[in-house]
Order: sequence, then structure tokens, then C-alpha cells
Amino acid sequence: MPYDIYAEKIILNYEHPHNKGVLKDADTRFKEYNQVCGDEIEVYIKINNKKIKDIKFIGRGCAISMASASMITDFIKGKSIKEIEEYNVDTVKNILGMDPGPVRMKCATLSLRAIKEAVEKYKLEK
Repeated sequence: MPYDIYAEKIILNYEHPHNKGVLKDADTRFKEYNQVCGDEIEVYIKINNKKIKDIKFIGRGCAISMASASMITDFIKGKSIKEIEEYNVDTVKNILGMDPGPVRMKCATLSLRAIKEAVEKYKLEK
């Protein structure tokens, strides 16, 4: 696929993000902040039978961080806690369909870091 198709996908998810909002009955949540650029995201997760039943996010940041949050939250719905623990930078690259490069990788992985921390917090509390 040409690179501009991936760029269009990023822009579309940035302008029309999926799963944006707050889950009032979330089982866990976590706020992550990128000190380098100022991007921030807070994820709200509903878990049932060790699987992600629902997820929402709020935040502000660049197109990469917000589009990534939209795409990653879509991707992890229905996934198990164990699967989420195994996700990494390569997972994010696959979800985005591109490598954002070393400078933008922190932006692209911000939401995954928040999700992993929220899941860890959930496990410690249960």
C-alpha cells in the first residue's frame, strides 16, 4: 500500500476518532503524559471475564497520538488482558500500518502505554 494511504488513515482517525469519551462505569483508568511533546491521554476500560469489554479515551495531542489512540482502542476491544500485556511497538506499527519513525514513536505508543498501565492497575486492585 502506498504511504499516502496510511497518512489518510491517520488523518481520518485524528479528525473522526473512534471511542472518544469517558466510560462512567470503567473498571480501571489511567492517564499517560508525553513530557517531550505535551501529548496526554486518559483511557477508561471496562473489563469482563479478563477481556476488554469496552474502552474510551480522552486527551489532546498531535495527529499521530490521537489517531493511534482511536485505532488501538478499536483493535483491543474483545482482547484478553494476557494479549494486551504482550503488545509492543511492533503491534502499534502493525495497527497503524506504518512505522512513524523514532521521533514520533512515543506519540504513537502513548495510548498503548496508558492501556497497559490501566490493566496493571486493574490486576493489582482485583
